[in-house]
Amino acid sequence: MKASKLEMLKQIARGLAAQFGPNCEIVVHDLAASKVEHSIVHIENGHVTGRKVGDGPSKIVMEQMMSGNDDPQDQLAYLTRTPDGKILKSSTIYIHDSNGKVTGILSINFDISALLMVENAISGITATHTPDRDEQQRITVINVNDMLEDLIEQSVALVGKPVALMNKEDKVKAIQFLSSHGAFLITKSGDKVAKYFGISKYTLYSYIDAKTETKQEEKSHGQQD
Repeated sequence: MKASKLEMLKQIARGLAAQFGPNCEIVVHDLAASKVEHSIVHIENGHVTGRKVGDGPSKIVMEQMMSGNDDPQDQLAYLTRTPDGKILKSSTIYIHDSNGKVTGILSINFDISALLMVENAISGITATHTPDRDEQQRITVINVNDMLEDLIEQSVALVGKPVALMNKEDKVKAIQFLSSHGAFLITKSGDKVAKYFGISKYTLYSYIDAKTETKQEEKSHGQQD
């Protein structure tokens, strides 16, 4: 990201934080950074999620980097939940360069936990029924190690059996899930994943490549048809 644009985003972050107070976290991610696990280049009120400059991305940022979507839509006013139980009203705004490429993200995370307690107290007195609240998503990433652990757990859940009972096909499925969700963008993640699944790094990379080979074969068959 250009220095001038980065400085502008920092200025906006400081202004938003001053306007909305200490419960509002503003995060600037530089997606052009050399290492994805250090995408946070500026943060205001980081105590909201416990993050700081140099920490890694959230799940939504990682998914953007892996999606290949050149024109993602901003995600505004959705609910998230931190691992320690805070409920946040969040927005994710994509920053483009002059060529339209996404080079940064401005994230806003407002801790509304106390406000919800007040709302619940009032509605308990005035309401005749309790409306269903929108489903809340957990912020799975406060640091990169948390994200890798979370993704590994999801891959095992996807297969539906513990690693000790997995055959080759099961492990390929789990590792391809990890690959498609950005796990291997994290430094030294290959060593940890290979050890977890009880395979060599060579086998790990062959399992990752198996997905590419399958796609190429499907494309080739489609052209022949």
